[in-house]
Amino acid sequence: MAFDPPDNRRDIGALTRIMANLRDPAGGCPWDVEQTHTSIAQYAIEEAYEVVDAIERDDMADLKDELGDLLLQVVFHAQMARERGAFDFNDVVEAICDKMVRRHPHVFGDAEERDAETQSSAWEEIKAAERAAKGKADTARILDDVPHALPALTRARKLQKRAAAVGFDWPDTGGVLGKLVEEIDELTGATASQSAEAIEDEYGDVLFTLVNLSRYLKVDPEQALRRTSSKFVTRFSHVEDSVAASGKTFGEHTLDELEAYWQAAKAKTAR
Repeated sequence: MAFDPPDNRRDIGALTRIMANLRDPAGGCPWDVEQTHTSIAQYAIEEAYEVVDAIERDDMADLKDELGDLLLQVVFHAQMARERGAFDFNDVVEAICDKMVRRHPHVFGDAEERDAETQSSAWEEIKAAERAAKGKADTARILDDVPHALPALTRARKLQKRAAAVGFDWPDTGGVLGKLVEEIDELTGATASQSAEAIEDEYGDVLFTLVNLSRYLKVDPEQALRRTSSKFVTRFSHVEDSVAASGKTFGEHTLDELEAYWQAAKAKTAR
């Protein structure tokens, strides 16, 4: 059987209806019907990254489309939960509305006005109270609910913020910089030992400390690394053009010649 598509497609109800039709065992899409929360979990991550990519490119048309793709993942999971009798899309909306009101008492209650820094601190306190209300305070560790599926740099930053919220933190940037020097020295020692396990371990410590430093410098490590990677792509493209213009291959150039191309590329792309 065929379903009639909704006429008003500017309403969230149209999307939830389309998803229900796609999941209908009798007339839906076979691929959509056979999916589970686990089988499509990766797509939520992929779509979130595509949203970020559109933002970084300042492409509003793409951002609109990518936000729709991300919203579809929410609706997809909500429909599967509805079929199991767990919750539905309206429950998801209610839950996030309740959370936003609860976590902004200075906007929706009588709490004192806050600046951004004060709100960040209060946010963690409210989240801790929520965990306690759910009965997790006595059974869970402070870092237990920081998701393992997060990108490594993002997870490291969240772990550090959570630890800092209970006072486990350096008093200032100097302490972190000192720790970074210490970790680099240890990495140097591990490299000399030629132990692959020790090198990986110490390299991880350096990265973890750099992420910690990012909190003090108010830099998002994921965004900073993406930006640097994009800059590398742009500059390396200039190097490729220079190699092509020379009539020689990369292998026919000395390292000094390639470095000269790189420095020229940096001068062209300097901000």
